Amino acid sequence: MRKILIVMSEWGFWGEELLGPLETFDAQGYTSVFCTPTGRRPRALPPSMDPTFVDPPLGKTVTSEEMAQKVRAIDDISNPRLDGPTNLASWFPQRPYWSEETVLRKWEDYYRKRAKAQEESTTEYDALLLVGGSGPMIDMVNNYRVHDLVLGFLERNKLIAAECYGVACLAQARNYEDSKSIIWGKHITGHAKEYDYTDLTGVLDPESGQVLTREPGQSNRWVNFGPPFYTLEYILRDAVGPDGQFHGNVGKETSVIVDYPFITGRSTPDSYMTGQKVVEVLEKGLRRFGW
Repeated sequence: MRKILIVMSEWGFWGEELLGPLETFDAQGYTSVFCTPTGRRPRALPPSMDPTFVDPPLGKTVTSEEMAQKVRAIDDISNPRLDGPTNLASWFPQRPYWSEETVLRKWEDYYRKRAKAQEESTTEYDALLLVGGSGPMIDMVNNYRVHDLVLGFLERNKLIAAECYGVACLAQARNYEDSKSIIWGKHITGHAKEYDYTDLTGVLDPESGQVLTREPGQSNRWVNFGPPFYTLEYILRDAVGPDGQFHGNVGKETSVIVDYPFITGRSTPDSYMTGQKVVEVLEKGLRRFGW
């Protein structure tokens, strides 16, 4: 039986970007195991379960009533499906600072523990999925433990899928020794600049699961990040280098690229196709799609 490790942010994931692949995996009989950076239960971003929410750059609603109901159901705290995710921080070690005492011994210990965790993860799981949303920009994209998890799958030539802002993890996950992009020379898709917000990028409070926003009497909880922290398209174009290519596919309803061992999905409408391509890679040996 196939097992998929699904990594999600504790600061808010986009509902359909989980449900699309997850329902596909469930239908295929796969076992899905969830993982978050510190073991907190992941929560869905409110707009991703609101069928009236209009995506500003697209100028249309992006969540159907049916999908909104599905996201609300899995996000419901009484639903145990997302309870008890694997704690990445207790599984993978943290890199030590070079200023620490006995730093060489600490780096040796780090590499031993990292190798053990990478062996465990790649032996247990057939593929890795990084779910998107605004939350990953906070606790996944520049998280060295996430990077080491990705690197373990890459070194063993195992499938790595990422959606939306989760794709940024692939640009940032680099071997410590040379810092070269692991997607150098690859064909990748991701959130194109034409689809980026110019304001009101928001996240959830991982402690309470509530939106961090300005409310009467709660001005200290205002977290309007404005536009995204970075333009993902620019990062990906630089990361793939002159021999790779970023495919925005702007104006096309879907954009999913398979350039093994990577599968990348641009945004919400690509969620089900991303899951389908994971299945096709694992069951049919698909190695290239979309370019």
